[in-house]
Amino acid sequence: MKLLFIINPGSGSHDINLKEVISTHFDAKKTEIDLFELPEDCSLEKIKERIKRAKADRVVAVGGDGTLKLVAECLLHTETPIGIIPAGSANGMAKELGIPTDIELALAILDEGHLQKIHVVKLNDEICIHLSDLGFNAYLVKKFDSLPQRGMWGYAKATWHALWNHSGMKVQLKLKNETITSKAAMVAIANATMYGSGLKINPDGKLDDDLFEVVLVKDYSYLEILKIWITKLPFNPKKIEVFQTAEVKISSKHKAHFQIDGEYIGRVNTVEAKILPAAITVVLPSVSER
Repeated sequence: MKLLFIINPGSGSHDINLKEVISTHFDAKKTEIDLFELPEDCSLEKIKERIKRAKADRVVAVGGDGTLKLVAECLLHTETPIGIIPAGSANGMAKELGIPTDIELALAILDEGHLQKIHVVKLNDEICIHLSDLGFNAYLVKKFDSLPQRGMWGYAKATWHALWNHSGMKVQLKLKNETITSKAAMVAIANATMYGSGLKINPDGKLDDDLFEVVLVKDYSYLEILKIWITKLPFNPKKIEVFQTAEVKISSKHKAHFQIDGEYIGRVNTVEAKILPAAITVVLPSVSER
């Protein structure tokens, strides 16, 4: 087997030499490895070309959700499996799929794991593999990216700032059979169930069905989200509503902050989302390892 590792050297805040750890792990194995460290401002076309040249059996994303999204875009609707080595700050999708954050354990899955097709969501001209949203959390992501502090202290500071400075929205959701108009603190387009912090925004989400969820948070209801996280009770529909759909058009009266998979995109009026079923294949831990 040949593995191509797409390594994002800017992921996370650790001091681990990722290339060295990967090379050492495969020293005594028959697996052939090819390491490609992403240069700054590397285009999607360059990554696709590198994948094509490598002719690898599996391509491994080494980084956070943004790195995985890049690799997924390159391998959309192909049969080439994607491995995941979580080396970012949040690693939301790795947690979602049960992939350990310990790099050695994650590397072992590349040989022993099983393959599964999962869907992604197309948002305007981009794809979402994990979670995207309009409003409060996207503004928080923007603020967090601008702070010198990282980790929980930086996140707490960004949250406090967002609570004081972000104003609500008026949105319209156009689903297949209904149109909803509502005030909103945020609207999440949820491919997965929880954010990298472990906060579960979408308890009923599945990555291998033909639907995704639109989570309409009508007010700043973090206590409501914490309630379901701790107690497993359903959301109060007066505060949070969840819609299952294969496509939706979300419009905001005024431009709203927007993020995809933890990357701040900018301010938009409209997001059109559509499911792409069985769009990528991922390497998952075997059942005994989960």
